[in-house]
Amino acid sequence: MMSRSYTNLLDLAAGNFEALGPAGGGRRRSFGAKRMTRVMTVPGTLSELDDEDDEPAATSSVASDVPSSAACERLIVVANQLPVVARRRPGAAAGGWAFSWDDDSLLLRLRDGVPDEMEVLFIGTLRADVPPASRTKVSQSLIDGFGWAPVFLPAGLYDRFYQHFCKGYLWPLFHYMLPFASALPAAASGDGRFDRGAWEAYVLANKYFFEKVVEVINPEDDYVWVHDYHLMALPTFLRRRFNRLRIGFFLHSPFPSSEIYRSLPVREEILRTLLNCDLIGFHTFDYARHFLSCCSRMLGIEYQSKRGYIGLDYFGRTVGIKIMPVGIHMGQLQSVLRLSEKEKKVAELRQQFEGKSVLLGVDDMDIFKGINLKLLAFENMLRTHPKWKGRAVLVQIANPARGKGKDLEAVQAEIRESCDRINKEFGQSGYSPVIFIDQSVPSAVRLAYYTVAECVVVTAVRDGMNLTPYEYIVCREGIPGSECAPEVSGPKKSMLVVSEFIGCSPSLSGAIRVNPWNIEATAEALNEAISMSEREKQLRHEKHYRYVSTHDVAYWSKSFVQDLERACKDHFRKPCWGIGLGFGFRVVALDPHFTKLNFDSIIMSYERSKSRAIFLDYDGTLVPQASLNKNPSEELLRIINTLCADRNNTVFIVSGRSKDDLSKKLISCPKLGIAAEHGYFLRWTRDEEWQTTAQTSDFGWMQMAKPVMDLYTESTDGSTIETKETALVWHHQDADQGFGSSQAKEMLDHLESVLANEPVSVKSGQFIVEVKPQGVTKGLIAEKVLTSMKEKGQLADFVLCIGDDRSDEDMFENIADVMKRSIVAPKTPLFACTVGQKPSKARFYLDDTFEVVTMLSSLADASEPDLMADLEDDLATSVSSIEISDRVVSFSNLRTEGS
Repeated sequence: MMSRSYTNLLDLAAGNFEALGPAGGGRRRSFGAKRMTRVMTVPGTLSELDDEDDEPAATSSVASDVPSSAACERLIVVANQLPVVARRRPGAAAGGWAFSWDDDSLLLRLRDGVPDEMEVLFIGTLRADVPPASRTKVSQSLIDGFGWAPVFLPAGLYDRFYQHFCKGYLWPLFHYMLPFASALPAAASGDGRFDRGAWEAYVLANKYFFEKVVEVINPEDDYVWVHDYHLMALPTFLRRRFNRLRIGFFLHSPFPSSEIYRSLPVREEILRTLLNCDLIGFHTFDYARHFLSCCSRMLGIEYQSKRGYIGLDYFGRTVGIKIMPVGIHMGQLQSVLRLSEKEKKVAELRQQFEGKSVLLGVDDMDIFKGINLKLLAFENMLRTHPKWKGRAVLVQIANPARGKGKDLEAVQAEIRESCDRINKEFGQSGYSPVIFIDQSVPSAVRLAYYTVAECVVVTAVRDGMNLTPYEYIVCREGIPGSECAPEVSGPKKSMLVVSEFIGCSPSLSGAIRVNPWNIEATAEALNEAISMSEREKQLRHEKHYRYVSTHDVAYWSKSFVQDLERACKDHFRKPCWGIGLGFGFRVVALDPHFTKLNFDSIIMSYERSKSRAIFLDYDGTLVPQASLNKNPSEELLRIINTLCADRNNTVFIVSGRSKDDLSKKLISCPKLGIAAEHGYFLRWTRDEEWQTTAQTSDFGWMQMAKPVMDLYTESTDGSTIETKETALVWHHQDADQGFGSSQAKEMLDHLESVLANEPVSVKSGQFIVEVKPQGVTKGLIAEKVLTSMKEKGQLADFVLCIGDDRSDEDMFENIADVMKRSIVAPKTPLFACTVGQKPSKARFYLDDTFEVVTMLSSLADASEPDLMADLEDDLATSVSSIEISDRVVSFSNLRTEGS
């Protein structure tokens, strides 16, 4: 079938504007009335994740001459399931189905925090099994009537995607269950081990969601907000198709520690696909901290915190980290509180539990909710505090399980056994200590139980957020302004006993927090909660209600959307390129003026100039960073000598290597200048003496810094110390990434404290901590050389500097400042060039060291022939030709026929 967006495109191309419908303006306007843009993306599919952009149907666009309406931002919310209730109704227009909003859905309520002018469109699956023959009518009915775009997955695919991989593998792992053989019975393999086929089904299901987004997306105006662990592969699909698309992601489950997460065979793929988002949200700082730790330990990406904003620098893009626990929808709860069914149930329950203290638990039936631990704690309280026998009742509502497996069956059996045992030991005529309701109950009934309960108990051993305490607090407050009727107004006092392992725990400072595994301590917490004075219960309740009522779901969604807008504000300012295959795909965002160095342009400037300064880094610039052989090739040495032989050139190698090392490697370049150890040592030619550029010659601070580094080296396996004449460098690239990074940060603080009164600079770099004299940078060396050239009457009118790492950024920045002064000739062209496409203060880039050498060879060709008469004296042998970049540089024919 043809999608609605595609038929709209055909109508637009044919000039049938009436078929497009009126330009609606409300948030719930029909999909058919969505504003049309001048360029629309034709819906299509990706047959393989790592295909290149060679699919015409998937990437083509159609331009229209019809003026578009004013652009309107839209939020596309993508989740596993739509916030909809579906019922079979024969004869209904929607293919025999009737649909209504799911009032209990959190996703539905997030619309209240979205600006009124922003349209909201939901994408997800239906909980109903719609026959293929009815899907077209159902889709159109949902799009037109509700603003929902349903995704239909094949039955076999959905089972492997949801039951096998999401619930059978990801969900337990994210709740700290390692994939041991007996732990994951629902996994596809049947024994809990990772199943590659289930992962492929997960990726394929995410691709179905992606294709639905493509059908409706307007990439220049829309925001996409992806929800939860079911769709973690979706951001890479979206980013691959639309490099500038604004993407947010929120994880509603815990994120495990790196020790747990690292057991996932596709750990890096999932991390990288999440980093293709612009903003990633978590309920608590602990979950965010674990994610950041995984990025550091597995990808080597460190986060930065500035003014309360946490961000990861990922190939020039800043991926924001949002920590914001979700809230409840106050209006929806209060509307249920007003129902007569709820008031009737409250009266019934108060009569049933008259004279008794009611403790309440409302949980899903799963292995992580800790229901049996709650029962054991209640049993312990009755045994150690017999005064509560006949007076305390635990009502446990267990919603149906969402997963399957032997572990779940075992938990259910334990719960039934505990209930029977407690009731048999402590029950009496007319009194059952435990009332177990093994089914879901209507909202009005659930809220009635909240209203009569003195304390709500949550003992989950791991849970993403858990909004049960929030709902309880609102029910105990009742409806504002209804003071006369206690069934409606509420007692305005409450108590909470909550596990410290759930997401809402940090937000409820007045709750009694427990470790549910400690049965005795939890039992004492239950006793303390129902024994607390009425005044204390009221004060704690008031504190909680103030927080819950102001941090509702609208506040959460508004805050997330605002931060997403802030994170995406530079999307259309920076040029970006998509690179990488599969889940290694990422977008590199660069400065708008950052371009590849054009050989013709630099050669033209080179030939016009008369006094040139050339500054070259060594490692990663002239020789590959990854190469074990760091010696320069014969071709490279000859190119350097060619450049140095031109009397118009001043050429310097500026490196962090020691002077002895550089002297040895470049001994065959007599006219080459060298700045060693980041510029502390300087030599203009091979025959001249080394100069020192810093004022100090006292290195007594090394005796203070070395013992500190020795201490950390001893305690950090894989770390080493490099001792230079003027600097100490601590390397930890071979150490454990997480521990090495942590040790580096701690050592940095330690060294800064110890050396606070010494004339040194303590800096961290990529897997290093370096201590060196103050005022020693590559940038200052470049300034010193340019100043010296001016004093000799050789005012530079051409400047080239090339480097690849952080230390070279100082050189780029310093030279850019120098160009504004009279140290160089007016309008002198500056070619600051970094190696590789990455964020840099340089304006130009070359892809790799091969291109650097090729470019230098081109400059050597452009050198003045009559100024190179002495070149042959410096060459030990005559070389007829050197092949660089598929072309020949001839040294035997350097002289022209006229010379």
